[in-house]
Amino acid sequence: MTPPRELDLSTWKRRAHFDFFRAYELPFWNVTVDVDVTGLSARAAAPGGPSFFLSTLHAALAAANGVEELRQRLRGGDRVVVHERIHGGSTVMRPDETFAFAYFDFVPDYRRFAERASNVLGAVRSSTGPLEPRPERDDLIHFSVLPWITFSSFQHARRLERGDSVPKIVFGRHRESGGRRLMPVSVEVHHALVDGLHVGRFFEHLQARLDQE
Repeated sequence: MTPPRELDLSTWKRRAHFDFFRAYELPFWNVTVDVDVTGLSARAAAPGGPSFFLSTLHAALAAANGVEELRQRLRGGDRVVVHERIHGGSTVMRPDETFAFAYFDFVPDYRRFAERASNVLGAVRSSTGPLEPRPERDDLIHFSVLPWITFSSFQHARRLERGDSVPKIVFGRHRESGGRRLMPVSVEVHHALVDGLHVGRFFEHLQARLDQE
């Protein structure tokens, strides 16, 4: 695993924005956007089709890896590092209706990703006991899935620790609208690192990937 590189804040074009927002007690901002999953939902529903969950997870990780700002993390409150590649940590429902955390290594090839991720899902779904959080890792995107509801906004439970800068993404239930199937996606980021432009680029990349998965 390649160690992250540290940004030189003295030459960083967002230094003023970083200094401004990192002083906030609540520096996170959140937006929810509908994405079109018409084609993917049809492919997933067909015999032998791909997993809808793993396809959306892979698409989101590919999109996030394509935006450097979503690979940036705070270190020690006054340092910023950039990971070469980020991976996924997601809630997974277990048969007893509790959830556990599962961790998925991102690889660009979907088939390889899905094969490995399916093994992880099987192991976590049959697990009992601890949630297995990994607070020491910041080379992640934190994912959650709410397949029971379609939402228009979302707020996470958080410890208000200034060192936490891992983005959080939530998928909701997709629905029919105007002959298309739309799925709400919530993205929450740290404003010292990520602006609206960067989240907009993420959603552009995400839609393109969803059309391909």
